[in-house]
Amino acid sequence: MENKDVRWQQRFQSFEKAFLFFKSAVDKENYTPIEIGGLVRSLDSTFELGWKTLEQYLYEQDFNITYPREIIKIGFQLKIIGDSDTWLCILQKCNELSHIYDETIAKQAVRIIKFQYYHAIEHVYCRLKEIQSE
Repeated sequence: MENKDVRWQQRFQSFEKAFLFFKSAVDKENYTPIEIGGLVRSLDSTFELGWKTLEQYLYEQDFNITYPREIIKIGFQLKIIGDSDTWLCILQKCNELSHIYDETIAKQAVRIIKFQYYHAIEHVYCRLKEIQSE
């Protein structure tokens, strides 16, 4: 059986790579329609790796939960997630955002990703980075 701590560390490494790529996408000033699609896809993959990393960390702490909503709730209770409402919103919106074909909606999505979703994910990344360094 693989050591739980090793699995959590491996999952965090993948999350970190995705987060840093996501950060570089968020830091752009202007986006072409194709880049907006890439930003949305980056949000989706970073968010998924984020909650799955949290899931693995919680498993190491003897929580045995696999549903994203429950993982988000426990992560909030443990102060790893600072804004559970935003995380729950991302959970609901990721699929919708991947099917944006209207330019106005796409521009709104960019603003939400850059100024709300990014910060919620960044908070979790920083908390998990702190935990990982302990």
